Amino acid sequence: MTWIALKMLTGDRAKFFGIVFGVTFAALLIAQQSSIFCGLMLMTTGQIRDIQGADLWIMDPRVEFIDDIKPMSDNDLYRVRSVPGIDWAVRLYKGLARARIATGNFQQVILLGLDDATMVGAPLELIRGTLADLRRPDAFIIDERGYRELWKNEPLEVGKVIEMNDRRAVLVGICMASRTFQTFPVVYTRYSQAVRFAPPERKVLSFILAKAAPGQTLDELCARIKASTGLLAKTNTEFTWMTIQYYLERTGIPINFGITVVLGFLVGTAIAGQTFYLFTIENLKQFGSLKAMGVTNLRLVGMVLFQALVVGALGYCLGIGLAAAFGESTKSADKLGWFMPWHVFFGTGVAVVVIVLLSSLLSMRRVLLLEPAMVFR
Repeated sequence: MTWIALKMLTGDRAKFFGIVFGVTFAALLIAQQSSIFCGLMLMTTGQIRDIQGADLWIMDPRVEFIDDIKPMSDNDLYRVRSVPGIDWAVRLYKGLARARIATGNFQQVILLGLDDATMVGAPLELIRGTLADLRRPDAFIIDERGYRELWKNEPLEVGKVIEMNDRRAVLVGICMASRTFQTFPVVYTRYSQAVRFAPPERKVLSFILAKAAPGQTLDELCARIKASTGLLAKTNTEFTWMTIQYYLERTGIPINFGITVVLGFLVGTAIAGQTFYLFTIENLKQFGSLKAMGVTNLRLVGMVLFQALVVGALGYCLGIGLAAAFGESTKSADKLGWFMPWHVFFGTGVAVVVIVLLSSLLSMRRVLLLEPAMVFR
């Protein structure tokens, strides 16, 4: 019976391709928009993932996400160091600064000030220069994207001079860094240098990076830090999800992408459902002949579901493949945030299953109520 169902499905090529196109379009749109959404959320946490070596991020309790800077006092660093279970704790400056290059153009940059002694949070992959060069006077390291933004069409080389806060800064290294949601160049320097490059403030300590002592449970340590100092302590994973949750709740990003995904689902259901229904109506005589030969309703429903399964599998594979090809093309061009985790594959698959089931349900009723005698009229 499955062979008969397949021959019936592919008998009219135009309608067959129409059904596959509807499912493919829905899968492509759902997978593409979901992957772009995941990529944007990943970009919001790029600097959390890039700063390695510490177990905890400690901050003002009113901080809501990575870019919500509420400076702390330097005394907070020593209070954190005194908490039992802390192996070490260091400063981290994070803020926005305005860089002026030799041509006179200005560019906003993300300024990160690393602990002078330990350099915790330094970039892991350097294209030019070494981390030791960062200890030179007025030295800074910039990410590759930022370099190409400041010095377009110029080869990667160190030694370039810019100004930040009317102070001279010398480029000593170029590194790889994750893309940020703000898309500004990322500049690394020492903490003592960063407070000179940034606009003057009474408090300049943005975050405290801490390492737990061996055998110390991170959850207990976070609770102890909050009880002892009143500061908020989060693990890397917790701070990542805290940042993502802020963008989910406080911005229109999920609503906008959600509307597009829902529209893709509805359009795919409409195209596939209508075409599948017309396909079934045109094949009622064949279904009636099978009924007249003794084929049960259950077997006929199985044939319709098999046809829907074939269409769904083809549409899903084509849609996911086109979405992945689109993502790779934009990824190589570095123009769009793109991340396709397994959740996108699974979610798109569930949506396709629902689409083909709804499409087949529209036509099942006609098959079940079909009278075999109509074949002989």
